[in-house]
Amino acid sequence: MLSARSLFQEILDNDDSFRLFCSIAASGESQGGWENARIAALVPADERALAPKITRHGADEDKHGRIFNALMKKRGLQPVDVPADTDYTMLLERQGIGLAHEKLKGDEPLTVQDIVTYLAHSRVTEQRASEEMDLLRKYFGDHPDLGRAVRMISNDEDNHLAYCHEELLRFAAAGHGRAIRRTLRECALAEIRVYRDVSLAVMSHMGRVLGWPRPKAAVLAAGIRAVYVYERAVGWRRMVSLRMPERRNALGGPATTAPEFA
Repeated sequence: MLSARSLFQEILDNDDSFRLFCSIAASGESQGGWENARIAALVPADERALAPKITRHGADEDKHGRIFNALMKKRGLQPVDVPADTDYTMLLERQGIGLAHEKLKGDEPLTVQDIVTYLAHSRVTEQRASEEMDLLRKYFGDHPDLGRAVRMISNDEDNHLAYCHEELLRFAAAGHGRAIRRTLRECALAEIRVYRDVSLAVMSHMGRVLGWPRPKAAVLAAGIRAVYVYERAVGWRRMVSLRMPERRNALGGPATTAPEFA
């Protein structure tokens, strides 16, 4: 029977598909680490108190990239080049979502509106990351090789999502509510399109690596498109709501270190 668990297990059991999966994940996390580090460096003077939290966010993303690379190394695998059509972060940037890399490469301080845009973008993408890691935690949280890494990354993603909720609510109370609502909606609608396209691309690459028959590939593609139809109709709304999280000040301390994978 075709299920999320059996699909993940198939990818995990094959060295080539596992290497591709980890390479894609590591690349995305590393990009996120760089982006957050640059945003922390360019935070406007009035919001300098936010810089340590942004720095920790970036440090967590860097850590996740190292974890995925370590999981490959443990199996004697080397990273592979990430196919351009699976590069979630860069595809979002090309849609005009988040802060442009050209801006982050400069030295001009960001504006408060830039920080609101960053937080709204993060709130949407961290929703996706939290849900995906929660699924992996459900299936592989007790796995002897992956369990510790999955649990750590999942906890971090939940912290990142909580942080975005709390900070966006603070900015909303300061008078940025309309801009936040508009930006969240734009980000959510763009993200679900990019997520659909990236998911289709990843499954296409995995299908070639694993030799999936056409009917199986077609069923998976249809499932991805069905999820998009649901998200385009109503599912995107879960990405734009704001509520005070149970985890308050979730990024208020130092980042935890990556575990060793001997």
